[in-house]
Amino acid sequence: MTTFIDPDRTQFEAFKALNRDHPIEMLNLVKFRAKAAYPTGHDMADAGLTGAQAYRNYGAETGPILARLGASILWRGAYQTTLIGPQDEAWDEIFIARYPTAHAFLEMVTDPDYQAAVIHRQAAVETSRLIRCAPANGGEAFG
Repeated sequence: MTTFIDPDRTQFEAFKALNRDHPIEMLNLVKFRAKAAYPTGHDMADAGLTGAQAYRNYGAETGPILARLGASILWRGAYQTTLIGPQDEAWDEIFIARYPTAHAFLEMVTDPDYQAAVIHRQAAVETSRLIRCAPANGGEAFG
């Protein structure tokens, strides 16, 4: 499985090039490491946390930031199986976060408190997918 933890420069520039003045929803697919991998010398490096525990620390520290920006977790689900797609991708966390605008998301990732907390996500995550979506109306049919 190829690992993706942080966006690369090209992906981040593509994100920033899109319209920032409307709500966005971010589909998050997250696979945890068995053991959290904090950098040597970090306070948590020898704590023996699992990836799931480190991710909970990330959530606890970033929750107030999300609330301050008007963002929220719109939906959360528990992975069961992949019907179409790579069979080697199984996810420990699946959720959709809603941000009032893309500006709010960018404000979050540049917030000093967020930047201090993201170390927990980086230690926790083996691989992930973060997919930006524009909200759309639901309905009773596809398309």
